[in-house]
Amino acid sequence: MRLPTNLKEDKEKHTASKHKPQADNMVLESFHVTAYMGLLLAFALILSYVELLIPFQTGMPGVKLGLANLAVVLCLYLFGWQKALLLTAVKAVLSGLLFGNLFMILYSLAGAVFSALIMIILKKTNWFHVPVISAAGGVAHNMGQLLVAIRVVETYGVLYYMPTLIIAGLVTGLVMGISAALVLPYLQNILAKGNFK
Repeated sequence: MRLPTNLKEDKEKHTASKHKPQADNMVLESFHVTAYMGLLLAFALILSYVELLIPFQTGMPGVKLGLANLAVVLCLYLFGWQKALLLTAVKAVLSGLLFGNLFMILYSLAGAVFSALIMIILKKTNWFHVPVISAAGGVAHNMGQLLVAIRVVETYGVLYYMPTLIIAGLVTGLVMGISAALVLPYLQNILAKGNFK
């Protein structure tokens, strides 16, 4: 049965108007997520700068404590593993360019990516709470940097620093994890009100 032209046009307009709010909501959600990702990146870079002010000597230039992993933990729980990995890579490169050198970029990338992968795996098991996952990420962060250091200096002598790096990563990661666990409910509430993730 063929619809009259006017009736057909009205039906098409009704269908288009029905789908338009959904398209607008998707654009708005994308904009909100991008804005929050930008804030998390800025937060991570601030923490990277704060790390430079903390005296932490390991004998390996460019090695950092990993305070900026707090932003990655928040991103992982708020927006998922894909955006957490993206934030990790961008944060590592930008912090190296802004505050360091090639060595810092190498160490940051190795430590941050290895840390993010460990946290993603542990989170997917649903066995561990935020502080435990963050602590594991802190240790993984320093172990990733240590592996790069072995390659760069071409000696296993840097393994001498392993106990210090493990303890530092564990303590830092635990503190960052506790901080994230305290902040996450408020951030998740804000996102829930906006009905996007």
